[in-house]
Amino acid sequence: MSKVFKKTSGNGHIALYLGKRDFVDHVDSVDVVEGVVKVDSSGLEGRKVYVYLACAFRYGSDDLDVIGLSFRRDIWIKRVQVYPATENPTKTPMLESLLKKVGEQGYPFAFQMPTDLPCSVSLQPGPGDSGKACGVDFEVKAFLANEADNPDEVIDKKDTCRLMIRKIQFAPANNKAGPKAEISKQFMMSDKPVHLEIALEKECYYHGDPITVKVKINNETTKTVKKIKVSVEQLTSVVLYCSDIYTKEVCCQEFAETVNANSTLDKSFQITPLLSNNKEKRGLAVDGRLKDGDTNLASTTLSQGEKEMQGIIISYKVKVNLLVSSGGLLGGLTGSDVTAEVPLTLMSPKPAGEADIKLESSD
Repeated sequence: MSKVFKKTSGNGHIALYLGKRDFVDHVDSVDVVEGVVKVDSSGLEGRKVYVYLACAFRYGSDDLDVIGLSFRRDIWIKRVQVYPATENPTKTPMLESLLKKVGEQGYPFAFQMPTDLPCSVSLQPGPGDSGKACGVDFEVKAFLANEADNPDEVIDKKDTCRLMIRKIQFAPANNKAGPKAEISKQFMMSDKPVHLEIALEKECYYHGDPITVKVKINNETTKTVKKIKVSVEQLTSVVLYCSDIYTKEVCCQEFAETVNANSTLDKSFQITPLLSNNKEKRGLAVDGRLKDGDTNLASTTLSQGEKEMQGIIISYKVKVNLLVSSGGLLGGLTGSDVTAEVPLTLMSPKPAGEADIKLESSD
């Protein structure tokens, strides 16, 4: 273990130790969150030390809480007593290393998160916004309690220490063939349709990589396809008391390709959605980060589909839009559009040393 993360309470009685702050969701299981609390028991007669792990949706800064309103909603929370010790978690190499560092005053703990929790996601603030961003975050907090077992007890800040952690997913190892879609559309005064077929080369793309979109057009009409627009949209589903879906375009390119009447086109186009091109978009979802580290567009949320997740769920789609002229004497561009779309999985690659994520085929 090369690095230890430590936070000490204001009164110095307790300190929280973690060996890592990124915990991987493998879809069918999640890394165990384990750590050690160092307890200076002098003067703590009758008091207990607890640790909790919470997944919460934050929709306002803590410093706005001036009239007793809560700007956090806990999605999942679990609490354990570590002092006096009531449980003895399995001594993993991580816990053994932390206990060796802390010494006799160390009390271990371990949490197993369920698989239906969202990943760490933030909603990008606007240019003039201040304070902590809205989103889903995870927090490990140790605290000294005065009462025996009262979860509603108000704890003094000097009796607490906490570390933010991240729950993250990486791209699956078994990248499959990309999705396809096709549509035929007929227009007024035309007996035959425009046929559009689109496909992605593969199912999953890494952040920052160009996305290749294969486009086939069979224009059997007397009209002309004047322009092809290829775009990527981010769909952010906020599931709390109800479910709301927000759609934001994160990449769009227009290609001046003409497909004349009774002609065909078979061509690939490349687009690259990047956070750097969307810095001004308020409410855009980005991967959660610790402190002010770099991040990227939020990764697609992978799930087994057995339970409905709460929090923020991310998905993407690629859209191809054909602008078909209305023809006529003016040759205007006032005709109808032809649009097809396919789902896109956008994620970060698995770092060396992490276990592979393998998704079972739904076929």
